[in-house]
Amino acid sequence: MAEIELLNQIREKASRRRKTIVLPESHDERVLKAAEALTKENIASIITLGNENKIREDAAKLGVNLTGIRIINPETSDKLSDFSNIFYNARKHKGVTIEQARETIKRDLFFGGMMVREGMVDGSVSGSFATTGDVTRASIFCVGLGAGISILSSFFLMVFPEKVYSFADCAVNPNPTAEQLADIAISTADNHKKLTGEEPYIAMLSFSTKGSAKHELVDKVRAATNFVQQKRPDLFVDGELQFDAAIVDGVGRKKAPGSKVAGRANVLVFPDLNSGNIGYKIAQRLGGAEAVGPINQGLKKPFFDLSRGCSVDDIVNTAAIACLMA
Repeated sequence: MAEIELLNQIREKASRRRKTIVLPESHDERVLKAAEALTKENIASIITLGNENKIREDAAKLGVNLTGIRIINPETSDKLSDFSNIFYNARKHKGVTIEQARETIKRDLFFGGMMVREGMVDGSVSGSFATTGDVTRASIFCVGLGAGISILSSFFLMVFPEKVYSFADCAVNPNPTAEQLADIAISTADNHKKLTGEEPYIAMLSFSTKGSAKHELVDKVRAATNFVQQKRPDLFVDGELQFDAAIVDGVGRKKAPGSKVAGRANVLVFPDLNSGNIGYKIAQRLGGAEAVGPINQGLKKPFFDLSRGCSVDDIVNTAAIACLMA
């Protein structure tokens, strides 16, 4: 129930921001139903992409009300030429021709990506039909990474009855470098604050706490901590910390006396995908946490990837999260 409460809070906050989100995959009935729900609940202004006659025909069959939802057909849009030229100029060094650029931009994911890039919308939510690879390519090619961020990553909101944590990166990067790990920590901290309203306290996790073990893997975490401190001195971050030292006050005071993070961390940055993926699933399956995500981060603007098994509610919640992260 804690998850429901948090997501309701996110939806409510999103409704006050009135952002615009594009849902490219209008051929998926879940997307049309989500568009209707997002509009009725005033969570966001919605644009869908595709052939308008086909979309309205599908909506009628589903009993979906499209009032207030804008429909754009990429193939006939007056933005197609401009978007194609922008994409061509950004990718011609990779051998992309203007004809290839035009055909690429006709695709819903890429047209939606250009809408995000050019500020026509505040974010994109797709992946109910497209693969993660396709969504990722569209996000990188069209939107690109945020200023000072070197890597696309992800995080989960792990919702316990008494506390919400952010776990990263548990879904994307197998073995980030120290510099990349630092950027994952910075992205996660900023987004934790946007979604929960809490001050982030970042623990850079390891099997060692403050030199209790010596190993090159520990060195990487220690270096990543230093990079975060240099790039963002405004953030509370500490490492290397073992998991118990990060979240248990008594252990934190004993193992890392004087630390502002030990014992109170709410942003937990795992050193690699092995530990991150295993860690969030242990918290979910044995610890009883509700896992919200994975949520993509590190881009200039929100461009989110759904699971192809997602529900209508998943799409609505993801769009609401995009509104807060925009």
